[in-house]
Amino acid sequence: MNVDAELRADLKDDIWATAEALADIAAGVSLTQFRAPELRAENKADKGFDPVTQADRDAEAAMRAHLARHRPGDGILGEELGPRPGESGLTWVLDPIDGTRAFLSGATTWGTLIAVNAGEEPLMGLIDQPYVGERFMGGLGRAVMRRGGTERPLATRACAELGEAILYSTFPEIGTPAERAGFEAVRDRVRLTRYGFDCYAYGLVALGQVDLVIEAGLMPYDVQGPQAVIEAAGGVMTDWRGGPAHRGGRIIAAGDPRLHAAALDLLADVPD
Repeated sequence: MNVDAELRADLKDDIWATAEALADIAAGVSLTQFRAPELRAENKADKGFDPVTQADRDAEAAMRAHLARHRPGDGILGEELGPRPGESGLTWVLDPIDGTRAFLSGATTWGTLIAVNAGEEPLMGLIDQPYVGERFMGGLGRAVMRRGGTERPLATRACAELGEAILYSTFPEIGTPAERAGFEAVRDRVRLTRYGFDCYAYGLVALGQVDLVIEAGLMPYDVQGPQAVIEAAGGVMTDWRGGPAHRGGRIIAAGDPRLHAAALDLLADVPD
């Protein structure tokens, strides 16, 4: 059975409707705790600081409950509550609050990430920033952003030269010394670099405002939603060797394939 063909023929509208319902549900949870005086975080990391809040857990639990009611045969891979196998061939990949550091500090660059895959590459993805009301969606023949009741198509912009590019990243906080050196080799060639925008940076690539995102240490639930959005908008997203991005790890996203190739050349010397 060709799962992708079946989705495109019969299930596309339901997948989109389910993804948007999940984003609405997550927003209803997260916004009640965003900038709340009583918000607290636990540290998941043995070294450093990898925060999780009750909003992360509650939002994922609410999304899972919706899937259990409306698509019980699908699998789930979530950041906070782990994997649940399914039998339909489809898996929902959920990151209830990507950018918990931003969420914890009251910044608006966090978002909810949702993707659905048929075992590997995402078929459809969504980046939702509910506080500012922006939702980036892509896959299954669509690529749109919604804000304030309006909808506009998503499309990456042409930018072939590193010297003209705008680069975003969570670096320098994340990455090994070798990975940071690889990132800096690209950073030193671009026109402008900005840091710490989490998943929002990927939405800006799809919107045609940013040209490159380079990161490391990512997980599948960090990657698959943005990957589907960027690819649907005409961009490219791979690992630092040009291989598949959906498993996470070292990730490079570019609006223009020519720029992607130029950045990969500079990352080629970073050891595995």
